[in-house]
Amino acid sequence: MIDKILPEEIVSTVRVAVHDVFSTMLNMPLTDVEGFQEVESEPSPSVNGVEALVGVAGNWNGSGRICCTAPFACRMAGALLMAEYEALNDDVLDAVAEVANMVIGNVKTTFESKLGPLGLSVPTVIFGRNYHTRSAGVQSWTVVPFDSGSDRWEVRFCLMPTRNYTHTPHPASPQAGSLQSA
Repeated sequence: MIDKILPEEIVSTVRVAVHDVFSTMLNMPLTDVEGFQEVESEPSPSVNGVEALVGVAGNWNGSGRICCTAPFACRMAGALLMAEYEALNDDVLDAVAEVANMVIGNVKTTFESKLGPLGLSVPTVIFGRNYHTRSAGVQSWTVVPFDSGSDRWEVRFCLMPTRNYTHTPHPASPQAGSLQSA
């Protein structure tokens, strides 16, 4: 089994997934911006906007998140749902969650050929003004920015091997896995 996914692999895989979703589901313009690594030593700076997080789990774990402004979230939702949205509402937040699910799901599917089966969590959407995010145990994110029209938005992705994972069936659940302490 592979022991490392390079940031360049994450960037190229995220780009393919985003271009696929944006061309087939949203029909929105999209321009790649150079990706980079961001070390997470403290909580992120204050953010205003929308983030949709999708967790990835298996022998590797991590998460992906789409980060954008509220106006761009409304445009994305409008493109997906073929409606106009002036402000964030349940439809817009659900649409951003669905786009994140599609993008991160495509990334997960691509990486499964190297890493084995991976699962996805239900998307979680965070929105508002002046909030901070922090992911426990994550040392760095691969950040893949895009321009769509006049909007800049990004996909952030982290993926690492699960520490000490062994498949140990539990009597009540023959499919259960467990984490063994080091």
